[in-house]
This record gives sequence, structure tokens and C-alpha cells, in this order.
Amino acid sequence: MAAKPKELYAELTHRGPHQVLRGDLALVGLPGLVYTPRSGLGLPAVAFGHGWLQPADRYLGLYRHLASWGFVVAAPGTQRGPLASSRLFAADLRTALDVCTGVRLGDGAISVSSSRLGLAGHSTGGGAAVLAAADDSRVGGVATMAASQTKPFASDAAARCSMPALHLAGGQDIVAPPVGHSRLIAANWGGVAQYRVLPKVDHMGFAEGRHWSSLLIPGSVNSGAQRVARILMTAFFLVHIAGEDRFRPLLEADVKGAAIADTSELVA
Repeated sequence: MAAKPKELYAELTHRGPHQVLRGDLALVGLPGLVYTPRSGLGLPAVAFGHGWLQPADRYLGLYRHLASWGFVVAAPGTQRGPLASSRLFAADLRTALDVCTGVRLGDGAISVSSSRLGLAGHSTGGGAAVLAAADDSRVGGVATMAASQTKPFASDAAARCSMPALHLAGGQDIVAPPVGHSRLIAANWGGVAQYRVLPKVDHMGFAEGRHWSSLLIPGSVNSGAQRVARILMTAFFLVHIAGEDRFRPLLEADVKGAAIADTSELVA
């Protein structure tokens, strides 16, 4: 008998079965972080884009959670200035995937399959992940949190993305209001896209810890939002990147505080 969504949700609240290792992407020429299971060949991998002005280490809980469930997570620490280029950041995300597939990680006990790749990101990093996916046919799934419009527009690039997508938005986001940002990206998506709203969450609810950028960016961390994002993004990538179809019922169900929302009225 298939597990119920509540049972799958409860399972994914816990760390997965893998021990987790942390590494430095700078060792292979790209500033940033990499989290991996202790060992494994042909693993799935996700490149993650940080938000505007944010260091890559504001999402460590998400990286660790994904790695514990069998994913390699590469998080470039580039394009952190106020005038950062989303186009160049998208290129860095694709480079991070190249590193994952082209280099044996750990002590040579970890490798990544080029057919099991995903992209994710928060804020402008989410928009950059969309730009990167539009130009990379290897990508099998994209997940964003409070995705922001970019230049070039992520909502335009979304139309060229045929892979599945999960877009999470904060209902209290005044930095990147969902209607003109993540909701529009989801509505324009070229493949199957799911859009969920966390009604009491603002733009920075998905980030962890403290950072000086809070003086400039309205919003505050929200541990509940981080937990829901970890669970849903892990389920999404397990299904669409790792081929663990038993978690699909969770993706098809409403989750308390993150119901599936309709974007059809935005489609011309």
C-alpha cells in the first residue's frame, strides 16, 4: 500500500540515511560550498543559487537535508554584490553542475550522474536558476523559493523550460511580490509547474541565521518556512531527479501552510 502524504511528510522531516560531508568548491576553481553523502556513485546533484547579497551559508540546513537524502549540493558563492549579474550567476550554476559531473568528490568515492541534475535557488538565485535551466538540457527539475525577476527576465526564460518545477512563494513578500515574480514565472513555465504559497512568510523567511543585509532587505527568518521548504524540495528532487516515485503523493497533496495555488488566470 502506498504511503499517505502525511506519512511521507513526517518521514522527510527527519534527516535521510546518509552521513553528510562538507567541502569547498574553491578547491576546483569556483568559490562556494559543496555538501555530499559520505559515498555513492552516480548520485543526483542540485546546484543552488543564493539570494541577493546573501552568502551561500545562509541555507546550510537545506544543503545538509538534501545531502542526507542522497544528493550532492553545490552552492556557488559568486555574484554577491549589489550589482550582481543574474546572467553570470546562471552561468556559475551551470559550471557548478559541470564540476559535480566532471570531478570525483570526496576521496574519489562520490560521483554524479549527468542525467540526474537539478537547479534551485532563493530570491535572485531562484531567478538565476530559471535562466540556467532554460539553457541547459541536462536539467531534470527546478525548485525555487521566493524567486525574483532577473535581467534577462526569468519569467521569459521560464517559457523555454520543459522540465518539472516547484515554486514556493511567501504571501507577505514585499521585496518580490509573488504575482509579478514567482507566480508569473510559474504561470509561464513551459513544462509542468507547481506553485505553492506560504501565506505568513516574507522574502527572507527561507534564509537561515543573521546577516547584515537585513538592514536593507525587509523580512525575517522563519523556521517553519525553512522546514516546509526542505521537505517539499527534497520530495520534489527525490521524485524528479532521483526517481523515487513513492514520494509523489506528497507532491500532489496540499500541505498545511503551503497549499497548491492556481496560476491559470495569468496564462494568456
